[in-house]
Amino acid sequence: MLERILELLITLPAVLLALTFHEYCHALVAYKLGDPTAKMSGRLSLNPAKHIDPIGLICMVFVRFGWAKPVPVNMRYFKKPRLGMAVVALAGPLSNVIFGTVSVFIVYAMILYMPGWFWVSYVIDFFKILASINVGFAVFNILPLPPLDGSRIASLILPPQWYYELMQYEKYIQIALFLLLMFGVLTVPLAYGRSFLMNGIESFVRWILL
Repeated sequence: MLERILELLITLPAVLLALTFHEYCHALVAYKLGDPTAKMSGRLSLNPAKHIDPIGLICMVFVRFGWAKPVPVNMRYFKKPRLGMAVVALAGPLSNVIFGTVSVFIVYAMILYMPGWFWVSYVIDFFKILASINVGFAVFNILPLPPLDGSRIASLILPPQWYYELMQYEKYIQIALFLLLMFGVLTVPLAYGRSFLMNGIESFVRWILL
């Protein structure tokens, strides 16, 4: 019981960091591309309170799949609206991959250069969880299903008419996605994707450090 409580205490700040950085990068890239909407809404911030959805946070802590408040984006500010939306969408998962890579780097560096320090194991556990959450969140969000980021990225591939028709059913697809997660239908493919990406990150970090 105590171990479970300690795990939750470590997981909560890791989730807050992953979700906040993900949404902040959406807002930052949108702003850099000329859209002030997120900034005017107070979302160009690293304050977790600006981004966190309570239910999504609880889901992330307990089942490792959740969400934050969507960053408002007005694609009319972009010179190329579809490309701008895709770049803004990609910024979220990409930020998590970068954050996860940094976390794995810290884990390996501490194992190599700080062995035996009594507090190192706790820090390593935190960054392992932080890496896992970031990688899992990136893989989940890259799925080409609305309202996930992958659907906006897919807009560059799909014919415009197909994409706009798909987005008309966003609410229904969102419900279906939640049910697929709840009944574990996506557990195996998401776990495979997470393992594949994590193995790639670890190989990259080992190549740098060893």
